[in-house]
Amino acid sequence: MARGSAVAWAALGPLLWGCALGLQGGMLYPQESPSRECKELDGLWSFRADFSDNRRRGFEEQWYRRPLWESGPTVDMPVPSSFNDISQDWRLRHFVGWVWYEREVILPERWTQDLRTRVVLRIGSAHSYAIVWVNGVDTLEHEGGYLPFEADISNLVQVGPLPSRLRITIAINNTLTPTTLPPGTIQYLTDTSKYPKGYFVQNTYFDFFNYAGLQRSVLLYTTPTTYIDDITVTTSVEQDRLVNYQISVKGSNLFKLEVRLLDAENKVVANGTGTQGQLKVPGVSLWWPYLMHERPAYLYSLEIRGKGFDWPLLVKDFNLLRWLGANAFRTSHYPYAEEVMQMCDRYGIVVIDECPGVGLALPQFFNNVSLHHHMQVMEEVVRRDKNHPAVVMWSVANEPASHLESAGYYLKMVIAHTKSLDPSRPVTFVSNSNYAADKGAPYVDVICLNSYYSWYHDYGHLELIQLQLATQFENWYKKYQKPIIQSEYGAETIAGFHQDPPLMFTEEYQKSLLEQYHLGLDQKRRKYVVGELIWNFADFMTEQSPTRVLGNKKGIFTRQRQPKSAAFLLRERYWKIANETRYPHSVAKSQCLENSLFT
Repeated sequence: MARGSAVAWAALGPLLWGCALGLQGGMLYPQESPSRECKELDGLWSFRADFSDNRRRGFEEQWYRRPLWESGPTVDMPVPSSFNDISQDWRLRHFVGWVWYEREVILPERWTQDLRTRVVLRIGSAHSYAIVWVNGVDTLEHEGGYLPFEADISNLVQVGPLPSRLRITIAINNTLTPTTLPPGTIQYLTDTSKYPKGYFVQNTYFDFFNYAGLQRSVLLYTTPTTYIDDITVTTSVEQDRLVNYQISVKGSNLFKLEVRLLDAENKVVANGTGTQGQLKVPGVSLWWPYLMHERPAYLYSLEIRGKGFDWPLLVKDFNLLRWLGANAFRTSHYPYAEEVMQMCDRYGIVVIDECPGVGLALPQFFNNVSLHHHMQVMEEVVRRDKNHPAVVMWSVANEPASHLESAGYYLKMVIAHTKSLDPSRPVTFVSNSNYAADKGAPYVDVICLNSYYSWYHDYGHLELIQLQLATQFENWYKKYQKPIIQSEYGAETIAGFHQDPPLMFTEEYQKSLLEQYHLGLDQKRRKYVVGELIWNFADFMTEQSPTRVLGNKKGIFTRQRQPKSAAFLLRERYWKIANETRYPHSVAKSQCLENSLFT
């Protein structure tokens, strides 16, 4: 029998999830089982930013070869967190360059002595480029934030009777370049009458703060040397109720797999053996979004010699989603933590899963190096999230400069690659509604549009929204004949600001603007507009500018999750729609929110 174990949560939903093709290697969520152990490394790490002019002193002095404190002063840094907000040192707030993390760990003796045990170091997210050393040995590198990466470090810890202590050093560079996702540019300011020699700034082309660091959990886990590397689950509900599974086992060809499908009451409803097969499910219960069935988010568990996992709850935000009557969101503008995706499965919250393709605003960002990296990022997103029933669509970018010819080819290739990875789910990117000649729109399955009428132009003229919104919908649908989602709309509001008649930045203006949008959306939502996503669920931090007062205030909740007046308006609307379409037993319009604060 294979000593590996893993659990893939699957659901038999209204869509047909297809196999993820062409993906090499797995990225299963670590779970403890009789044959697997986890050791979380969250807590205080030693930290230092490299403030040298070239930001490379750490490499020149080889800080990774000995404990970090021996080469200079360190400070405590909590993990997971973004280093920008922790310290009172103003230099860290906008620091660009290499920062260094380090932690010493004592390993259980069985991990270091049992050669039948495989030890893996897993980093949930390091934004944006990371190099990892274990006991001074260069172990792995990873480009891109928001997604996990890992390495087998067994050969570094199982080298004799002594090494039970492990020193993990991680260098992270948050510099954004034309080939990163999201992209950016470095600008050197050379006027020495205004700026010191060598002074530079990081330019970004998106509207959120470029937080960086070890932003998600770091952990060690074990597997047997013969282990389950990946599981892919697909379902069919058109004829027979079938669960198709493919299991990748590494380390040996001598193994036997037992597969069991359990229902929500933990009763076995189907059995199988081997690395691939089909399970027929009698009297199947489908996975339905919240408010679309009397028993939404029904989950089966597929067990391959493993046990279930009690997920950590993100209670407050999901309680607010349910209070609002919302049942969907887009992961704007990067993949959220795995625990969030698991919560969506359990709570019946539909997800448009978006990669960090934001800020693609300049022609030089659409180059071959960027294209290759973008495709790699989509592979990592699909590999991680392919088995989540809540994920109904992949989004490859947010508001790229899709009116450019170079952007058209670039988006065509990324979309085609994503469809090859998962042929069953629709693929989109989010368009700026101002780009009438959109070069990428012909290749998507669903049109997603962002527009901010009476906010970024025609300031204060709420009476224009219905006309401009109708024109937007009619023009895009006439040209592309595809379903449309209003993927962003809203207005900034400072909680507690009031004015009647409504003025910009007051709670009354935000509420009135949304009301006008809703009138326009209602005219089209029974035709070809299939969803609406408010921007935004909660206020969030951005770069400093004269147009931002401590961040973006378009949230219907504050950063402290207190409601503004618009939250009650949306609650009334969403529950009204839910009651009109409750339990339709068919795919219907979703009422949705955007949220950029899930991490």
